[in-house]
Amino acid sequence: MPFRIGCGFDVHAFAAGRKLILGGVEVPHNCGLDGHSDADVLTHAVMDALLGALALGDLGQHFPDTDPRYQGADSLALLREVEALIRNQGYACGNLDCTVIAQRPKLVQYILQMRKNLAEALQVSLERVSVKATTTERLGFTGREEGIAAQAAVLLVRTAGANKSGTFEKSQDKWAESVSDWGFYAERREKGRAWIHQKRKHLR
Repeated sequence: MPFRIGCGFDVHAFAAGRKLILGGVEVPHNCGLDGHSDADVLTHAVMDALLGALALGDLGQHFPDTDPRYQGADSLALLREVEALIRNQGYACGNLDCTVIAQRPKLVQYILQMRKNLAEALQVSLERVSVKATTTERLGFTGREEGIAAQAAVLLVRTAGANKSGTFEKSQDKWAESVSDWGFYAERREKGRAWIHQKRKHLR
């Protein structure tokens, strides 16, 4: 199928003595997030969405927290691995929309760099990646500042095809072609509706 949609969600509790990493950005705060890797909850939600879109399992299957190779791992590096897996399945990221849920710290000044980091890892342009931040108005565990949650939604687009090395070409052209097809069928549909409307008027 030409499109696949995935949603991802992740949660990490705050822990003293750790850096707070979100979307590959170190955000100044009095504590970080607990986890086996760098605990980048935003990037984890993105990977979860990508894997889910193609029914490839979850993060724990690909990067188990029992494996010492992933102790303190850079989550953006893991995201690049997931992106390569998605590409080898014949898909590329069409667009990504993420939300970070945290009472504190405020993230507005770091969001642009988060978008840049995610876009670079996914090999897409910046305008295809959205990152937003919100609070829960002091409700729940994020409102009590016990941790941070993140969710992500991704649209994957079928690429033109793979060469022997497993890389894909002309994905942007394929995307444009698909959008053009939508426009063609929408135009045909509207013409059909107009024809039916005229026939109904004539029958009256």
